[in-house]
Amino acid sequence: MNIRMNVRTKICVYAALALAVLFLSVWLIGRPDGSDGGRVRAMPDFVAVTGEHAGNGYDRYLAAHAGAERPDEVIRIEGEDFAETDGDGFEIADRYEGLDGTAVLTPETGSISWDVPVSRPGLYNIRIHYYPVPGKSSAIERSFSINGEIPFKGAEMLLFDRTWGNRHDAIRRDDRGNDLRPTQVEKPAWRLASFTDSEGDVDEPYAFYFEKGVQRITLTALREPMAIDYIELYQEPEVKPYEEVRRAYEAEGLKPSSGQLVILQAEDAVLKSSPTLYPLSDRSGPSVEPYHVSKIRINAIGGLNWKLPGQWIEWEFEVEEDGLYHIALKRKQDQLRGLFATRSIMIDGKYPFREMKRVRFDFDMNWKTDVLGGEEPYLFHLTKGKHRIRMQVTLGEIAPLIRTIESSVLELNELYRKIVMITSNTPDPYRDYQLEKRIPDLLDVLGRQTGVIRSVADYLEQTTGERSDKVAVLHTMVRQLEEMAKRPETIPRRLNNFKINVGALGTWLLTVREQPLTLDYLVIYSPDRKPPRSEATLWERIRHEIGSLIASYTEDYDSIGNIGGGDRSITVWVTTGRDQAQVLKGLIDDHFTPETNIAVKLRLVQPGILLPATLAGEGPDVALQVGEEVPVNYAMRSAAIDLTEFPDFADVAARFRDSALTPYRYNGGVYALPEQQTFPVLFYRKDILEELGLEPPDTWEDVYYLISVLQKKNMEFYLPLENTLNNANLVPNATFAMLLYQNGGEFYTDDYRRSALDSETSMDVFKRWTQFYTSYKFPLTADFPNRFRTGEMPIGIADYTMYNMLSVFAPEIKGLWEFTLVPGTVREDGTVRRDVASTTTAAVMLRNTKDKEAAWTFLKWWTDKDTQILYGREMEALMGEAARYPTANVEALAELPWPVKDYEKLEEQWKWVRGIPQVPGGYFTGRHLDNASRRVVNANENPREALSDYVLYINEEIALKRREFNLP
Repeated sequence: MNIRMNVRTKICVYAALALAVLFLSVWLIGRPDGSDGGRVRAMPDFVAVTGEHAGNGYDRYLAAHAGAERPDEVIRIEGEDFAETDGDGFEIADRYEGLDGTAVLTPETGSISWDVPVSRPGLYNIRIHYYPVPGKSSAIERSFSINGEIPFKGAEMLLFDRTWGNRHDAIRRDDRGNDLRPTQVEKPAWRLASFTDSEGDVDEPYAFYFEKGVQRITLTALREPMAIDYIELYQEPEVKPYEEVRRAYEAEGLKPSSGQLVILQAEDAVLKSSPTLYPLSDRSGPSVEPYHVSKIRINAIGGLNWKLPGQWIEWEFEVEEDGLYHIALKRKQDQLRGLFATRSIMIDGKYPFREMKRVRFDFDMNWKTDVLGGEEPYLFHLTKGKHRIRMQVTLGEIAPLIRTIESSVLELNELYRKIVMITSNTPDPYRDYQLEKRIPDLLDVLGRQTGVIRSVADYLEQTTGERSDKVAVLHTMVRQLEEMAKRPETIPRRLNNFKINVGALGTWLLTVREQPLTLDYLVIYSPDRKPPRSEATLWERIRHEIGSLIASYTEDYDSIGNIGGGDRSITVWVTTGRDQAQVLKGLIDDHFTPETNIAVKLRLVQPGILLPATLAGEGPDVALQVGEEVPVNYAMRSAAIDLTEFPDFADVAARFRDSALTPYRYNGGVYALPEQQTFPVLFYRKDILEELGLEPPDTWEDVYYLISVLQKKNMEFYLPLENTLNNANLVPNATFAMLLYQNGGEFYTDDYRRSALDSETSMDVFKRWTQFYTSYKFPLTADFPNRFRTGEMPIGIADYTMYNMLSVFAPEIKGLWEFTLVPGTVREDGTVRRDVASTTTAAVMLRNTKDKEAAWTFLKWWTDKDTQILYGREMEALMGEAARYPTANVEALAELPWPVKDYEKLEEQWKWVRGIPQVPGGYFTGRHLDNASRRVVNANENPREALSDYVLYINEEIALKRREFNLP
C-alpha cells in the first residue's frame, strides 16, 4: 500500500511539474518564425571565389569560357555507338530491363569513350539515360573527360543515384506492439540525370565547353556498374519566376480547385536516393501522426539522415480535379540554429517555377506547418490524376559561402604549414622569427582572409537575424587573423590556437554542409480549404506528459521485440549498441527464423557480465561482437565450445583468412568465428608529398629518407605508440607487431609456452621501433586525423577504418589523400615483406547452450557472406559511410561499397595480415611491451635490458596460468 501511495504521489508531483512547464512554455517562450515561405533572397555578391584555392575549379573553368555561346540544340549519342573501351566486361544488350532499344552495359572498372560531332562550339550541359545494374548498393561513380582531359576537379567524380524504397508496403509490428523500421531495398529503374556537382556546391548542372568538330568524351568507372542508353549534350531550360507563371495561369484561364485536401504522410515516400532515408519514429509530442504515448510509431522521415546535398525523397499523390492548389509541409528544423535548411521541390520531374529551386526552412525547435509562399501562398497547377513530388537537399544560398570558406581553409592550412616549416610545432616564444620577411605573402593572406571570412559572417547574421555558434566560429577566426596581421611577431605563440581555429573552420564546413529537416506530412489542398493544425493543444500536451510519465514505469524500453517464432530457440547476447542489435534483429526476423524455424531471443548486454553469467549457468547460447581475447579466456575455463567438433567446420572456416582464426585457436581447437578484422595501411596526402617531391615509401629504408625530408620542413610521420584500448588487456603495439612479423619474428615459442620476445630478432626490432621516438623524435601521442587534415602529418600508418573517418570528417581534403600498402622489409632475395597484425571481434558459442546444432546453425548463418553483406549495407544505410563494416568474411568485404581502386589495395594488404595468438597469460605481452617501450622512451633505458626485464614477467605469468589451468 505504501508503495502504491509513493508511486501515486510521484505521478501527482510530476504531473504538476509538467503543467507548470507547459504553462510557462505557453506564456514565456515565443516561437521564432523566420520562415520566408520559400521566397528567394538576393545572393551575396562578395563570394567571387578565385585563385589557386578556388572551390573545385569549376568557377575558374566557367570564367575561362565566360564569353562562350550556349548553342540551343541537342546532340544525342547512343550508348552502343561507343568508339572504344578500355578493360573487360563491356556488353551491348537489347531491350535491357524493359528498355525500348539497345544499351551498353559498363562494369565497375575500365573506361568507355564516344565520338561527339559538334557543329557549334560552346557550353553544353550533359545528361545520361542510365540503369543502375545490380552491384554493391552504393551510388554509381564515374570520372568524365573530354579529349583525354578532365575539364575541372568536380568532373573527377560524378555520382548517379540508385533508387530505394520500403521492402514492405505496410509498417510491421513486433510482439510488444512497436512499429519496426522498414527495411530499405533497391528499386531500380531507368533514370535521366544531368552531370552535376556531387558535393552540392553548384546547384545547377555542370556546363562543359566543346570545340567545333569531333570531340571524344570518356566515362571512367570508379565504383559500381551501370547500363547506358544514351548521352545528350543539351541546354538546361531556364525556369521562370513565379510572377510570370502566375500571369500565365491567368492568361490560360486556370481556376483554383475547390474542396480538395490531400494529406501525404511523409513516411509513405515511394522512392529515395539513399537507403539511409528510412522512415523514423518521432516521440517529441502528440501532434505527430500517427501517435502513441508509449509505443514506437513510424511517423516521420528525414531528420539527421536527410542532410547531404543531392539526397532526395519522392512521394506519389492523386488529385480529383484539374486546377490550382496550395502546398504545405509539416516540418521540424531543430538542428541548425543560426542557419537554415534548403530544399528544392519538383513536381512530375520539373520545377514549377524558380522559387522552388531554393525553399528555405528556418530554425524552429517545434513542429510547424510551412505553406509554400508564406502569407501569399504559391499556386501550383495540377491536372486530375497521379503526380509525384520530390524534395531534394540543396545548399542554396549557403553554397557560395561554403566554397569561400573551403578556399580559406585550404589557404590558411597552407600558410600554417609554411609557418611550421620555419618555427616547428613547438616554436620558441621568445624568438622573433621575422615571419613577415621569410613568408612574403604572409600579411597579404592574413588581410585578405580576414575580409573574406568577416563578409561570410556578416552575411549570415543579416540573413538569419541572429548571431549563433555557427557565426561565432567565423568571428573568432577573424579576430585572430586581425591580431596576427597587426603583430606578426606574436604569431609563433599563437600558432596552436591558430591551428585549432582553422580546424574549427573545417568542422564548420562539415556542419554547414549538412541540411537536416524532418517531415511529418505534406498537404496538397484547394485555396478554399485549410491544412490541419500542426501544434498540439494544451490539453493534448498535458495528457502526453502524464502518459509518458506513467509509461516510464510500465514499459521496458530496453527490450527488443520479436516477430514470429520457431520450434526451437536460442538466446543471443550482443555487447555493442542498440542500433546494431536492431539491424541484427531485423535480419533474423526476415531471413534466419523463416529459413531455419529457429527463434532467436536477442538481448543487449554489457560485456562485463558475459563471463560471470556463463560460469553461473545464466549466460546465452551465443555471444556476438566480443573482443579477440575473450574466446581463449573462456576456453581455458571450459566456458566456450570447440567449434571444430562440428563436421562442416572446415567449410565455414574457409570463409576467413587464417589470420582471422589465429586468436581463437587453443589446444588444437577453435573457440570462435571472426566477425570483424581490421589491420593497418599507409595513409598519405597526395598534394603535400607531390609538393615536396616525394613518393609514398615502399620500404622502411624509404621511410627513413622521407622522415629526413619531412623533418626539415617541420612535418612528421605518424606511427601509433599508444594503444587504443584503455584497459589491462593491451594488445601488442601494431607497429612493433608489423616490424616483428616482417623480420620473421614471433610472439611465442615452445608451442606457445613462453614468450619469444627475448630472441635476437625481437630485440633488434624493439630497438628499431623505439628509435623512432628516441632518435627520430616521433610524437608519443598525436591526433592523427586532425593533423593529417592540416597537413602537419601528411603521412602515417593507421587502421584501415580511418578511411571511413577521413571520408566523412575531412571533406575539405577530399581527393587530396589516398591509402596504400604499408612499407615493407626487403628480404635477402630482394622481395619485400609487408606483414601486419590484425585486430578482430568474434562470435562465440557458450557451454550453456542446450541445442548446439541450433547455435551452430546461427553462427554459420551470421558469418555467411550474404548475411555479412546485408548487415554491412544496413549499418551503412543506418549510420552513413563512417559506419562501413570491416567484415572478416573475405567474399563479403569484396561486395561492400568500396571504390574499386581502394578495395584492390585493401585486398592486397589483407594477404599479408597475420593474427596474434592468444595464450594463457598472454594479456601480459601487450601490457609489458608497452611498459618496456615507455622505459626506453621516457627513462632513456637500454632497449635490450628493458625488454629482457619484462619478458621475465611475461614468462612468469604464462607459467602461472598454465599451472592454474592444469596445462602441460
